[in-house]
Amino acid sequence: MIPLDTRRLFRAEFPALPDRAAAVRRMVAGHLRDWRLGAIVDHVVLATNELFANAVEHGSSGPADTVTITVSLERFGRELRVEVADGSPVIPVARKPEPTEESGRGLAIVEDLALDWGTEPPDPGVRGKKVWFTLPLVATS
Repeated sequence: MIPLDTRRLFRAEFPALPDRAAAVRRMVAGHLRDWRLGAIVDHVVLATNELFANAVEHGSSGPADTVTITVSLERFGRELRVEVADGSPVIPVARKPEPTEESGRGLAIVEDLALDWGTEPPDPGVRGKKVWFTLPLVATS
């Protein structure tokens, strides 16, 4: 397990483009492996990918917009928090899509994987919102 006094954080900004999702996944996975958190990489990458896709699809007005990904250790190293910030103030709502629908499951996936998730206002002076989720930490060597 990571020592309780360890503080870790990374933040990166990506163009609000669907083809940047692979770069987001690689970045998140790489940092988690560097932090020796390999046991939760798959869940974190999947949930982050869903929030990034939602931010691109619903939270941006075009390719000039950006999406900011922040990953941090929280609660004295016992919890990982991921935030995805976009420029839209519209708060996402999880819905139950019909079985034949090809989309609309992103927040349900996040809800299933995460310990908790929600939204909050953006940083001061920034428009939009943050959508976040947390996962309990499981360290690996």
